[in-house]
Amino acid sequence: MITIVKNIEVYSPEYIGKKDVVITGNAIEGIHEEVKIPENFLKIKVIDGRDKYLFPGFIDAHVHILGGGGEGGFNTRTPEIQISDIIAGGITTLVGCLGTDSVCRDMKALIAKAKGLELEGISTYAYTGAYEIPVKTITGSIKEDIMLIDKIIGVGEVALSDHRSSQPTYEEFLRLAANSRVAGILSGKCGVVHVHMGDGERRLEYIKRTIEETEIPAKQIVPTHINRSIFLFNEAVRYARKGGYVDLTTSSNPEFLEEHEVKASRGIKMLLEEEIPIEHITLSSDGQGSMPIFNAKRELIGLGIGSVTSLYREVRDSVINDGVEIEDAIKTITSNVADILKLNTKGRIKEGNDADMVLVNKDDLSISGVIAKGVELMEQGRLLVKGTFEK
Repeated sequence: MITIVKNIEVYSPEYIGKKDVVITGNAIEGIHEEVKIPENFLKIKVIDGRDKYLFPGFIDAHVHILGGGGEGGFNTRTPEIQISDIIAGGITTLVGCLGTDSVCRDMKALIAKAKGLELEGISTYAYTGAYEIPVKTITGSIKEDIMLIDKIIGVGEVALSDHRSSQPTYEEFLRLAANSRVAGILSGKCGVVHVHMGDGERRLEYIKRTIEETEIPAKQIVPTHINRSIFLFNEAVRYARKGGYVDLTTSSNPEFLEEHEVKASRGIKMLLEEEIPIEHITLSSDGQGSMPIFNAKRELIGLGIGSVTSLYREVRDSVINDGVEIEDAIKTITSNVADILKLNTKGRIKEGNDADMVLVNKDDLSISGVIAKGVELMEQGRLLVKGTFEK
């Protein structure tokens, strides 16, 4: 099957102007000035790209595909994600993870869910472990999980500076990071340690020590939720100035932000104003994870659920409301994530890469179409694919 997206302005994520993009099978054949289709030629699907932009497919590096939560008891466990929500958010690649609960939700179920979503049309990966350290793996070893299980690319989301963490020692965290790095080197994967940051006073202490006192490079560890408070955010700015990579979480209610919380779209702008390189900034949704609200006594007083559609919402808001350039904003959910996770055929519109793309309307930057692995999943805002058990 050949598909051509014609007359569309392409952000690769760098702006390269109006082009015709040719897809053959699941890959990008090429990006051309103009493709003329001969009469009575092979069957070709043509997608009209007029009045639209073409972005690389979005990569969400933190999704609770099995659901999450349970901080308020068994009845507060959030449900598994559906493929339609993922497509609606323009996400063509995601990384599944476990969170607080590694007892009732485990790694085997996580991998099974990831495989199911892949069969339904997107690309999926996973982290091994959950909040606690030592992490619970499939094989009994971080190294073996990363090296021998194709979908597992790193460790996460391990929790630091949080009352729900396992309160690990610095040495335990350091050993985890070292094992993940070596496994990544030996397997050709990223071996990233994806770290849930709580609002505790220690903040980034363990991560900073690891980067400053050892040979482990900053790209090996990505702290997320750094916008949960301005205090953590300011420390993350200082960390990023020294070469660190930081991840902002998009799942929050933009109309009712928690006290001291930094909206992700605004966070991108603030980091750029602090002269943090855009390549060191990523966004992830925390989709389908619970959003517990605790009072000063660490008592649960409210509960919400994260949404993967918030990922692009915050990118769009950063452009429309905060004045971030489209190229910079889009990099936080495409090429930057692909580089950190070593997903070499993702995150960019270029010859030979996977044909993962999002079409957006130029007038309001709303999502119009989604293509994943060369297959059209959304057309003119209409979902073409739903999950096996979705009506």
